[in-house]
Amino acid sequence: MEAVVRGESYAVCNVEGDVHALEGTCPHAGGPLGQGALHGDTLVCPWHAWEYNCRTGVCLFSDDVKLAKFPVKIEDGAVWIDVP
Repeated sequence: MEAVVRGESYAVCNVEGDVHALEGTCPHAGGPLGQGALHGDTLVCPWHAWEYNCRTGVCLFSDDVKLAKFPVKIEDGAVWIDVP
């Protein structure tokens, strides 16, 4: 799922009830990660299929590529992302 907060995109992933928020733009080519597919805990960029672990933000193709993660809180059914 994609969330936009103050003009910035975030990818929100629900992995077996654990919700994770990552930066929403793929560093490879700028793809919208929040519009990608989720396979278990792997988020797949819809543009070029780069894969990221939702729990860590690490790219499965290169440990040197890592998405920023943001704390998430679920309150009254709403998802709150703690962004800078």
